Amino acid sequence: MTFDYDLFVIGGGSGGVRAARVASGDWGAKVGLAEESRMGGTCVIRGCVPKKLMVFASGFPALFEEARAYGWQAEAGAFDWPVFRTRLEAELDRLEAAYRNTLKTAGVTVHDTRAVIVDPHRVRLATGEEFTTKHILVATGGRPFVPEFPGSELAVTSNEMFHLPALPKRALVVGGGYIAGEFACILNGLGVKVHQYYRGAQILRGFDDEVRGHVANTMREEGINIHLGTSVTLLERTAGGIRVVGSDGSEREVDLVLYATGRRPNSAGLGLEALGLELGRSGEIPVDRYSQTAVPSIFAVGDVTGRINLTPVAIREGHAFADTVFGAKPTAFDHELVASAVFTQPELGSVGLSEEAAREQEPIEVYATAFRPMKTAFAGKPDRVLMKLIVSQATRRVLGCHIVAPEAGEMIQLAAIAIRMGATKEDFDATCAVHPTMSEELVTMRKPVRSA
Repeated sequence: MTFDYDLFVIGGGSGGVRAARVASGDWGAKVGLAEESRMGGTCVIRGCVPKKLMVFASGFPALFEEARAYGWQAEAGAFDWPVFRTRLEAELDRLEAAYRNTLKTAGVTVHDTRAVIVDPHRVRLATGEEFTTKHILVATGGRPFVPEFPGSELAVTSNEMFHLPALPKRALVVGGGYIAGEFACILNGLGVKVHQYYRGAQILRGFDDEVRGHVANTMREEGINIHLGTSVTLLERTAGGIRVVGSDGSEREVDLVLYATGRRPNSAGLGLEALGLELGRSGEIPVDRYSQTAVPSIFAVGDVTGRINLTPVAIREGHAFADTVFGAKPTAFDHELVASAVFTQPELGSVGLSEEAAREQEPIEVYATAFRPMKTAFAGKPDRVLMKLIVSQATRRVLGCHIVAPEAGEMIQLAAIAIRMGATKEDFDATCAVHPTMSEELVTMRKPVRSA
């Protein structure tokens, strides 16, 4: 049978674009791609990239304060949100153009419209056009989720945070995950009075407990009001802003309510159920280790699968899919030991097992240290860095590394290489320290603080 395409990709985010580029540019497949929004997906347009630029912007007031301690006559002045937003939008336009150029160079045909699956080898565009294809890849990512409650329509999500007409003076961030924590710190750094509600006992669920506590304490010290065991029961528009009623009986008025209470896979309305594919409880598309669904011609990568919702993971999954299907190189991305960073202030970097997870698996030793870093200690700030290694008693392998410090994301990337290679605690100990640095503490912790 002759097909219009060898591969049709639905979704122009990081995973879909990588799969399309490799399949076409490296392996010579005829590839079509449909994207109903902007090319680049969540990460480039409404996620990692603009968020990190906002992190940079929000960090300058602290730098000005530190500069004065070092003898500089520095004043922060006022933050001009419209100027920043204009530059930000221009940068996103540039990145989107780069993504489009990458696809064009690779020979991928782009359709700027929505696509749905008609049958295992046919897709239909919103324009009414239909194409036959040997393989279909779903890479539609995820979307923010806001639960329904009285006044929920007054809340915004991370999608809207980069396009606010004005910076609020008072904000409530609802949620306890990394997106909520990051935006709470961003807004606080930009001079916004921030409250954060989380219904659980501690923010950043899923990370090491000691690390979670360290980050939360630092956020409080920086002026963020974290309310644990608290959720919103009512939002109501007032003359001065938005009235918030909390489950703890509290009431306060804010100018902005940001909901960061999780994301859901973008799988609805694609036609998957009609093909007999049973989606997961949250709408995730079940796939095997090669990203193949129960329908042999249909694959899925990225956040829509609900595996690990990180951009680099989607990219690696997309690349592995293209190599497997079109390069005759069966490749399954290994989802173990994936490092991650949370861009709170200070940052959190993590790879491998938490102390709690490792303790359930086997006897371990815990090496940890907390100290005031030289740069901010000189400026008289109380900041404390946390470094933590989880070590197997039996094999001596480092099972996990957790860092809370400025630039922790940069440090954890390098630690992840060593841990991925199976480094032992003795390998860390045998590595000469780079002095004076924060990261030297990773190779100078000689005695465990506890065993379990």
